[in-house]
Amino acid sequence: MNQGKFQNKYRISSIRAQWWDYGWNGAYFITICTQDRKHYFGEIHNGKMILSEAGIIADILWHQIPMHHKNIELGDFVVMPNHIHGILIIDKQLNNIDLDNVNNTNILNDANIVQTGHALSQQPGSQRYQNIGKNTISSVVGSYKSAVTKHANRLGYPHQWQKLFYDNIIRSNNDYQKISDYIVSNPENWEKDKFKTDCKS
Repeated sequence: MNQGKFQNKYRISSIRAQWWDYGWNGAYFITICTQDRKHYFGEIHNGKMILSEAGIIADILWHQIPMHHKNIELGDFVVMPNHIHGILIIDKQLNNIDLDNVNNTNILNDANIVQTGHALSQQPGSQRYQNIGKNTISSVVGSYKSAVTKHANRLGYPHQWQKLFYDNIIRSNNDYQKISDYIVSNPENWEKDKFKTDCKS
């Protein structure tokens, strides 16, 4: 995937950071689109999202994530007609990472040694099986997508996810607030949303 800018501000296409283990403590901005950007989840009317049956499932199951995944907290979240945006927070009590210091090499190195026992030069993000059997962003998102698909199919509601998803490591408290504000205001800004203009009919 190529790197880009989300609404000319936030990165949405993510080449997995080779220096980062996605099971580490931190806040992650997640975007998951439907296949071909089809409007499975409802429609926007007067700046408000009106959920379809599949959209209700997507909403309910996101809020149930902490019930199924240890040490996962939720930030702001929104279901849009053809995608969802949400913030997932990994908060393992063993080693909390300050968002304002996430670029500090010593902190990253300490986190890496404590949680994996390896040096940063091992590039944890490149490990093919790093997400199996752990509370990582990929395992959480994968479980969520599967659950939505399972329940939508069981009830006969049309729905299909795009294969991949977008992730962004939130690097500061300031960025966290900007992304939260974007998520909350997403429905009222739908007419100029990239995901609407790029939608395939």
